[in-house]
Amino acid sequence: MDGDRLLSLAVDVAAARDLQGVLQTITQGLASHPGVALARIWLRLPGDICESCFLRADCSDRTQCFHLVASSGTPVNSPEEDWSYLQGYFRRIPMNAFKVGQVGSTGTPMLIEDAGTESEHMVRPEWVQREGIRSFAGHPFIFRDRVLGVLATFTREPLDERAFGWLGVFANQAAVAIGNARTLAELAAANEQLRKEVLERTRAEERIRQDERELRLLVDFVPQVICEVNPDGTLRYMNRAGLEFFGRSLDELTQSGDPRDKIYHPDDLDIVKQEEERALSMGTACELEARMRRHDGVYRWFSIRYEPHRDEQGRIVRWYGSAVDIEERKQVEQRTHAENVVLREEVDKASMFEEIVGVSAPLRAVLSHVSKVAPTDSTVLITGETGTGKELVARAIHKRSRRSSHVFVSVNCAAVPASLIASELFGHEKGAFTGATQRRVGRFELAEGGTIFLDEVGELPAETQVALLRVLQEREFERVGGGHPIPVDVRVIAATNRDLEDALATGVFRADLFYRLNVFPIHMPALRDRREDIPILVRYFVDRYSRAAGKRIQSVSKKSVDLLQTYSWPGNIRELQNVIERSIIVSDTDTLTVDELWFLSKPAATKLTGRPLAEQLTIQERTTIEWALAETRGIVSGPTGAAAKLRIPPSTLESRIKALRIDKSRFKASYP
Repeated sequence: MDGDRLLSLAVDVAAARDLQGVLQTITQGLASHPGVALARIWLRLPGDICESCFLRADCSDRTQCFHLVASSGTPVNSPEEDWSYLQGYFRRIPMNAFKVGQVGSTGTPMLIEDAGTESEHMVRPEWVQREGIRSFAGHPFIFRDRVLGVLATFTREPLDERAFGWLGVFANQAAVAIGNARTLAELAAANEQLRKEVLERTRAEERIRQDERELRLLVDFVPQVICEVNPDGTLRYMNRAGLEFFGRSLDELTQSGDPRDKIYHPDDLDIVKQEEERALSMGTACELEARMRRHDGVYRWFSIRYEPHRDEQGRIVRWYGSAVDIEERKQVEQRTHAENVVLREEVDKASMFEEIVGVSAPLRAVLSHVSKVAPTDSTVLITGETGTGKELVARAIHKRSRRSSHVFVSVNCAAVPASLIASELFGHEKGAFTGATQRRVGRFELAEGGTIFLDEVGELPAETQVALLRVLQEREFERVGGGHPIPVDVRVIAATNRDLEDALATGVFRADLFYRLNVFPIHMPALRDRREDIPILVRYFVDRYSRAAGKRIQSVSKKSVDLLQTYSWPGNIRELQNVIERSIIVSDTDTLTVDELWFLSKPAATKLTGRPLAEQLTIQERTTIEWALAETRGIVSGPTGAAAKLRIPPSTLESRIKALRIDKSRFKASYP
């Protein structure tokens, strides 16, 4: 490839009339040289949006890609290929990608003298071998210190430094021709676009004036209030029904101040101005309800809507507003609301604070905390043994919060397999994992605007703890397999029967997540710590389950009440509830009696005849715990521990072992 032929080609390029002619002259002229297999040009295109990039799905700026705009060449061993085709695999190349992207981003020429032995630099080495490509030369087109694009030349003859230098000289000359042609093309396109816009604007304004004349003839006969507002928010027109309602002329409304001050109720004026000004600034429709003053001074409720009217270019040229009288509907709504408030108060009284039954001091302290934290959006952590009513407290907080009109979503974290809990909470994209055949919306999305209750939060695996921490900190999350953050407005209430502080010490639970959850802690007392509530709970459950069973229970035997009050209730209220339901099922009289044997049915029972009932129960409890420790060789926690065998939380069992002064170590020694 000699310098004379390149200089001759540079003259032809300079003589080309337009940008496309310049590009085709360059590639076709180079491809006609002996030994040149393929010549291609990539340019950076200004403006617009790049639909997609074959390397990066997030490529949204055309100026960050080099686009293939001209290509010429002659295949030898693949004649079916059309090397002038511009929509192939390399139609767009991002900055720094491949050889072209590197040349374009750095502005530095690149020469590969032997493409066969340096195949690691070639994207398609099989093509290099098939077509006998020997060398590659890449030169940037630099015009006024700016890289316009890249010239790539593939030759079937070796390129030496001298030929590579002549190609660089030619590329510099070609860059001037491309830059000048592109500048002229852009100026011509801008002038043509401006001419079209002026013409279209003139036509649009004439159409608008005609539309206005016809529209005003129609709207004067509509019984609703209809107005027309300029883009700056000033009142332009109001129909006959509106002027008659307000008892003013258009001049009286528009002169001496903002007409809204004369129309709207003082209590509604600020919200009306905020909504209308927001709609004007954003160019979106707005809808609101407000009271407007009739000519006789009476205020009536109206449903008001403003819609923008745009021309062909999308510019807002008018706003149209309509107002429909909804006074009667509002009065009905207000009466219904008042009736609902009264009904809710009665329901609240009847349900005894969301079915949280009792009058003991520990329970009253819990309800006091609920009343104080409910109106806020603070995160709440509810602790306590299994069966103490943690979810009831969470529901009570939600019901008394500002989010009560939205959904309450409950998730038992211990009931979902660890491999699926992230998908359960945050959802997943189609194909995120095996079996994910379609997109799934997670519980956090379902709870948008409301409350999510995470029961047994201490069972969350480590990776899910990280995702939950992000939700609490950033108020956003990503679906499993997704790549875009999803904002969320959800109040989080968590609960656990585990000792999270012990979990922190062992590293099972993250400290930063614990402090994010533990903003407002509430501890649910065990039933044994509120024994004065047991008679009330018994009456509550008797009434519920007797009606469900179709039985009429008038009373509970005193012996049964004493028995229920002295029992330790390791299963708490849930266990008491089950005992009452079972007793009603087997009851044949109107006096409920609880079978004492139900509390003495543990293995290795000790003969307790002649002892006081409280002492009998304590001995029975000790015997049962020691039997379980013996069976498990002193192990309390875990799937094979004594707590699992007794079906109670490990923390509860540890508490009873300490209270009964049982030495766990002797069971390890006795059963090696």
